[in-house]
Amino acid sequence: MTAPAQVGPSPLSGGPTPSLDDPLKGLPLTARQLDILQRIAQGQSWQRIGRHLGLTESGVGSHNTQILRKLGAQTSAHAVFLACAAGILDPTRRHGDHAGFAAHKYYGEEPCEACWDGERAYRRDLRAARKAKSAAA
Repeated sequence: MTAPAQVGPSPLSGGPTPSLDDPLKGLPLTARQLDILQRIAQGQSWQRIGRHLGLTESGVGSHNTQILRKLGAQTSAHAVFLACAAGILDPTRRHGDHAGFAAHKYYGEEPCEACWDGERAYRRDLRAARKAKSAAA
């Protein structure tokens, strides 16, 4: 017989071993944690997330730790995967640009801050393009 496959990091590897009785596992994410997870899913750095949300990098890291514990994830990428699988994040929806903003509006939702930022940039670029076009004419 073969030994059962080991799930998670080896206790010998020096990495953290997940606790099956973590009191936070299964609890819902707060709005702030969901916003941070969405930004992580977009590939934003902790520094950039912190700058947008008025947090320090270590503050973002603390939120990330809570997200990992609540989802039972080992890494941020694993957390994004689990959140998509659980329907917490929608992998088909864009965030952080005009299309993401429009999708929020289409679904009757208040756009997230990343989408508001993307919409502002879109409108700024659109105004600049119109101004340049009218100056050239």
